[in-house]
Amino acid sequence: MNIARTFKDGFARNAKKLLPEAVVREIQLYRAYGADERLLYVRVRLAHQFALGNTKLPQVPQSARSILFVCFGNIMRSPMCEALLNRELVFQGAQYRVMSAGLNATEGRPAHDWAVKAAGELGISLENHRAQLLTSEMVKRADAIFAMDYKNQVQLLSRWPDAKKKIFLLGAYASPGCRVGEIADPYYLGLEGTRRCYAILTTCVQNFARSQSIQNETISQADNSPGPY
Repeated sequence: MNIARTFKDGFARNAKKLLPEAVVREIQLYRAYGADERLLYVRVRLAHQFALGNTKLPQVPQSARSILFVCFGNIMRSPMCEALLNRELVFQGAQYRVMSAGLNATEGRPAHDWAVKAAGELGISLENHRAQLLTSEMVKRADAIFAMDYKNQVQLLSRWPDAKKKIFLLGAYASPGCRVGEIADPYYLGLEGTRRCYAILTTCVQNFARSQSIQNETISQADNSPGPY
């Protein structure tokens, strides 16, 4: 018993040396979840590992008109996505309801200083943004919910399992051949990290808006096509 415990303790101390860094990181991420979320995390990771090789975009319903962006605190990623999509919709003249919220947000907290600056450089103001905590009512009213990373997705699936079919990772809308999977939280990455994050968000939101526009245009053309003689 003592030998087994000694071996276990020794392995734990030297795991970082014995295992590849990526494996150690996955183990740490797995342990960070609660017992009831660990299986969900494994399922999400496996699903996205297979999906990254798929060239098709996630199937957001063509009828979707209420879009919800979700991140950790609603002070960096999700509010930028909300503003970006609203700007795209103005260009397209489309009618959508766009929201953003944080799974662990502090109500009323302003956008991070890095977010305000990086967004301003892209012509978007987040100065008046105030964080919202995600609620069941928001989830219910949304037609499509975009998570930024696996942790967001796991928490969404854990808290609202019935919303599974309308939860997507925004990173799937990155440039073709460059699927990013997760869009990392820039909270600890500084201003430059926030700028890089916002460049990815801009591409993803634009691609999503365009895909919906193309879908709706295709539906409209089909509806207006002449019937059989």
